[in-house]
Amino acid sequence: MSTTELSIGGMTCASCANRVERKLNRLDGVTATVNYATEKARVEYPEGVTLDDLIATVEQAGYTAAPPAPPRAEETPADELAPLRQRLVTAVVLAVPVIVLAMAPALQFRNWQWLSLTLAAPVVVYAGWPFHRAAWTNLRHGAATMDTLVSLGTLAAFGWSLWALFVGDAGEPGMRHGFEFSATRSDGSSNLYLEAAAGVVAFILAGRYFEARSKRRAGAALRALLELGAKDVAVLRDGREQRIPVDELTAGDVFVVRPGEKVATDGVVEDGSSAVDASLLTGESVPVEVGPGDTVAGATVNAGGRLLVRATKVGADTQLAQMARLVEEAQTGKARVQRLADRISGVFVPVVIALAVATLGFWLGTGGSATAAFTAAVAVLIIACPCALGLATPTALLVGTGRGARLGILIKGPEALESTRAIDTVVLDKTGTVTTGRMALVDVITTDGVTEHDALRLAGALENASEHPIARAIAGAAAERTGPLADVADFTALDGLGVQGVVDGHAVLVGRPRLLAEWAQHLPPDLEKAMERAREQGRTAVAVGWDGAARAVLTVADQVKPTSAEAVARLRDLGLRPVLLTGDDAAVARAVADEVGIEEVIAEVLPQDKVDVVKRLQAEGRRVAMVGDGVNDAAALAQADLGLAMGTGTDVAIEASDLTLVRGDLRAAADAIRLSRRTLRTIRGNLFWAFAYNVAALPLAATGLLTPMIAGGAMAFSSVFVVSNSLRLRNFKAL
Repeated sequence: MSTTELSIGGMTCASCANRVERKLNRLDGVTATVNYATEKARVEYPEGVTLDDLIATVEQAGYTAAPPAPPRAEETPADELAPLRQRLVTAVVLAVPVIVLAMAPALQFRNWQWLSLTLAAPVVVYAGWPFHRAAWTNLRHGAATMDTLVSLGTLAAFGWSLWALFVGDAGEPGMRHGFEFSATRSDGSSNLYLEAAAGVVAFILAGRYFEARSKRRAGAALRALLELGAKDVAVLRDGREQRIPVDELTAGDVFVVRPGEKVATDGVVEDGSSAVDASLLTGESVPVEVGPGDTVAGATVNAGGRLLVRATKVGADTQLAQMARLVEEAQTGKARVQRLADRISGVFVPVVIALAVATLGFWLGTGGSATAAFTAAVAVLIIACPCALGLATPTALLVGTGRGARLGILIKGPEALESTRAIDTVVLDKTGTVTTGRMALVDVITTDGVTEHDALRLAGALENASEHPIARAIAGAAAERTGPLADVADFTALDGLGVQGVVDGHAVLVGRPRLLAEWAQHLPPDLEKAMERAREQGRTAVAVGWDGAARAVLTVADQVKPTSAEAVARLRDLGLRPVLLTGDDAAVARAVADEVGIEEVIAEVLPQDKVDVVKRLQAEGRRVAMVGDGVNDAAALAQADLGLAMGTGTDVAIEASDLTLVRGDLRAAADAIRLSRRTLRTIRGNLFWAFAYNVAALPLAATGLLTPMIAGGAMAFSSVFVVSNSLRLRNFKAL
């Protein structure tokens, strides 16, 4: 199976999108999702189907299709709203006098009706042309959409008015008629509907314009992501700096990042040290210190010194490009509840036409006048457009996923949103999620007469020659606290025991108490107690001896992230029950859990068994969210009802998750669930409003309580309301 995206042209409402989707899905083996808000189709198709087949199928339905051009931030987008704006201005300028004359009998001068016709004709014909053209195109393909309803309604109102003017009594000089908000009983020969025809076109064009403008604003987050990247870069070629467009950068190139410049692409620092501001990419406000060997992401800002960076990922492989791709894929998805709305809108138009005909027949059959019957039927046609139904989900998704991207939260699609609602348990992987995943020196205990400085200076110098994670933690802390480390002579690493060597003339041993005991350096009682206390706390302790005596104990541990306790509290506030999951022994796990406020601990779990833990919790009736960052978490992330991957983790974990937290801060998990739930609430609110509007409005129109013009205004307002409600998500803030 291959997957492609198509840009669909000519869609004007949700039923258009539904029609294109049905046509594509009729092809053998093809699965398509068409999004009205983004005007794109995401299509999976087998080997026997070609891209040309897909495009031809869309064109047979009366629309256009083409592979979307790759978005480029530096291109200035064309003003797509200009033609629509021009028609709207024309409609408003000409329709307002027509409506005022019709509503105010005192202003109806002799032959006013002919001026109304002169003003209304361009509105119906020119401003309303997109509706008529789309209705004719759909008619030729045996379909009916919202444009069919609008075109039928406005042309019927305009045609009736022409008949009344040229055949009936409405064209006589001195003719007057009042404006009613409901259907009135008369013979209809002196009734004009010019204000309804012109007003409906103006109202619906206004709704379309504000809807289109709001959709552009809703999709602005994706464009903003693309604009984050650097445009050019100073690359080192043959020892000289050469400024080139960032598109020409290749993996392996070394480039220069000066203070204040953006990092051009993902890479590893070769030389220099600085603080890097990643707030634009991750939402994290505190700059991160980087030096040789550290990774940096494209689009982050160098806030300090000059850096030389070797490019590791370019183009579509960078973190920024992957974020943009995830956001775009999320925006083309559909929630289950939206699929129901799409099915309804797909059959809605023919049902409404049938209802309008039934309304006309009912009024005439019960002794009503032709005018009253016509008014009610036209109002039914105009008010029933299912536009708000089609916009309910995609606009909320556009805004919610875009806002999440700016906060360092990537939502993979509407299915993830629906999962967040039912979650009651959150399983937290310990290493790299709750803790930093790196060993750090926690405590230094020395015997009488020995200073902490001396113990660290000698142990740190010796451990600096080792690559063991515990050794790196001790050496790093020693360098930070005591200054440059001394050279080591006669260094020897003893497997499973520790290391030995000569530092500044002292014979130094660092490792297990057994190693020191072999050299007759037994731990005194106070150091024995320190070792025992470290074991009880789930920490790792090493003994240090020199010049024939054991003199210190150094304690190291995987440090809990400073924000983890706050994050756990926030998850509890969301009604979630936190569970700590780790492969470490129970003492280590319990110590970490106590520090961050987690009561339920599952420890000593093999990596391959993590998925079984998630299954067991699900079998107990819990709806489980899993937060992890490693390769060994990928299966559990995929098994969980909701998978959240830390963006600082591995690609396979991110791929298996539903939500990605770009910054390695557990608080982002709580923000992600809050944003997801709020986006889902917005979608449901939009759909409720759209359904309630149609359910309430149709009976009012059918019973003659609404004129066509009021119906047109209400229909336009429903769409604008749904889009505006979605735009409120832009105000979501991380706690």
